[in-house]
Amino acid sequence: MAKALHSTNVVNTLIRVAEDCPARSGEAPQPRGGQPTVATLQYAMLAGAPYKYTSDDVVFATSAVGRALDAKATKQERSLAREAFFAKGQACMRASPLGKRFGWGVHADAKGRIAIYAVDSKRYQALAADPEIAQTRAMRSKRG
Repeated sequence: MAKALHSTNVVNTLIRVAEDCPARSGEAPQPRGGQPTVATLQYAMLAGAPYKYTSDDVVFATSAVGRALDAKATKQERSLAREAFFAKGQACMRASPLGKRFGWGVHADAKGRIAIYAVDSKRYQALAADPEIAQTRAMRSKRG
């Protein structure tokens, strides 16, 4: 019997910035101590390729497990690592620092592929006002 996989994917949803997000516009995350952070990795993936990846793709690629796989890993090795990773529940893009700290909303289209939009952009405002799109918020950084 196969293990159940826990997906982080959503469809037709806008993850709006957290209520306590300090950014009033979309800010590009910077590396810390010369090393990339989860935020910089997620931003690099999504800013350059809107609607190319699903939430699962981004969460896995920017996790410690995903980063540990080098370019020489086979397709089967990647598949097995991804299956093991999603055998347990994982934090979704609501927990991403992009929406919690850096002012980026995450929109998932009808196929579950995602793109980011700055909180002060016209596209973000249009998505936030669209009644056809499910609305949720990024998780707060501090308890309310």
